Amino acid sequence: QAADSKREQFRQYLEKSGVLDMLTKVLVALYEEPEKPDSALDFLKHHLGASAPENPEIEALRLEVAEMKEKYEAVLEENKKLKTKVKIY
Repeated sequence: QAADSKREQFRQYLEKSGVLDMLTKVLVALYEEPEKPDSALDFLKHHLGASAPENPEIEALRLEVAEMKEKYEAVLEENKKLKTKVKIY
């Protein structure tokens, strides 16, 4: 009974943390794959790594990088216009 209790606690832990749902989704994707990959394990590794929940800090940094790229492009454009004005004078 102790082993069954531990198993049930572990199952609940996996369910609560979303592991069972994620594994089920990846296994369904593998099942529905028309051309089965040579390595099912590589398929699982790839899909579990690619679909893991995004770390909030990483997402914040991605947004910051996107904003900085926009600002950079705007500064480049402004610089180009100013260079043109300087050439005229």
